[in-house]
Amino acid sequence: MPFYHKLGNIPHKRHTIFRKPNGDLYYEQLFGTIGFDGMSSNLYHEHRPTQVREIRKQYSVAPKITKKNNITSYKLRGFQIAPQKDYLESRKVVLTNSDCNIILAAPQTSQKEYFYKNTDADEVIFIHKGSGLLRTHLGNLKFSYGDYLVIPRGMIYKIEFDTEDNRLFIVESYHPIYTPKRYRNWFGQLLEHSPFCERDIRRPEELETHDEKGEFLIKIKKQEDIFDVVYATHPFDVVGYDGFNYPYAFSIHDFEPITGRIHQPPPVHQTFETSAFVICSFVPRIYDYHPESIPAPYNHSNIDSDEVLYYVDGDFMSRNDVEAGHISLHPAGIPHGPHPGAVERSIGKTKTEELAVMVDTFKPLQLTEEALNIGDESYHLSWLEENH
Repeated sequence: MPFYHKLGNIPHKRHTIFRKPNGDLYYEQLFGTIGFDGMSSNLYHEHRPTQVREIRKQYSVAPKITKKNNITSYKLRGFQIAPQKDYLESRKVVLTNSDCNIILAAPQTSQKEYFYKNTDADEVIFIHKGSGLLRTHLGNLKFSYGDYLVIPRGMIYKIEFDTEDNRLFIVESYHPIYTPKRYRNWFGQLLEHSPFCERDIRRPEELETHDEKGEFLIKIKKQEDIFDVVYATHPFDVVGYDGFNYPYAFSIHDFEPITGRIHQPPPVHQTFETSAFVICSFVPRIYDYHPESIPAPYNHSNIDSDEVLYYVDGDFMSRNDVEAGHISLHPAGIPHGPHPGAVERSIGKTKTEELAVMVDTFKPLQLTEEALNIGDESYHLSWLEENH
């Protein structure tokens, strides 16, 4: 995150003596990214964070790609991903490239037996259904419907769900995730025209500190493998930290839409960015208010990017036969736009109640076996006028 946060107890100066009440030292750790050039925080542990007791097993979670080179538009019925009890086993990659994985998950139970750490990627977890508590070694965050949970790579975490009915839309990013630079001034503050500001971003407020020795299983993802690693001390033993690298939450309901007299382009919906893709939020808003405006989006060509739209709730004005949990994929190289009849239906409308998350990637996305299992392969024919 591009602003400073402090939680718990820390010494006056970094890299200096910091003693426990009994006189022993706390153990400092720099938790950073991009070498020493990216976001970082300084953590202070009860125990050395380096004590590995055992590496039990290693297994692959690499997605099984079925369509490597794709120019066909697809609709995926996301809620057809079957619920599974275990959090990690429930995560199904449906679209992938060398920059990101797009994942659907329907976990039924909380993480109890293990902690999780993704060393490959930052994670953005969108909560479509469910509520609960994200527990991390840098503090806890409550979450509910409509929240984005942004978890930087290397963060050790557990998720506790309140019920068994949970639906998650997850983006794993191999590039750091930031707020869009168009919304920030030169030193990182969100500007007045930004659709959200720092007070909308929820930072950890509760820090769990466990001074425990024993055997603690952390499932670590590295290069599409999971390693079962047993540590000798509790991963949540941080007594304090400060810096710019920590998990946070942002609700899609706090995104303030940018509107205009005529139809605004998709970048006005941008919420997060990386060097390889963007994430956008489509939220309830008034429609374009020019007296002759057409609220439906105009046809446009995807020359440089694949467009993924995850439909969350409401009335999806530009599409026919789309329901909550569906994903549309419009690949680079071909134009796309409203379904037949959508333009005509939109004229005269004053507002929309749609809620959706969009991911635009600059590299083509590949479809996995999981995607084709829930895919509508006739979706690309739905623009033919004789089908309406």
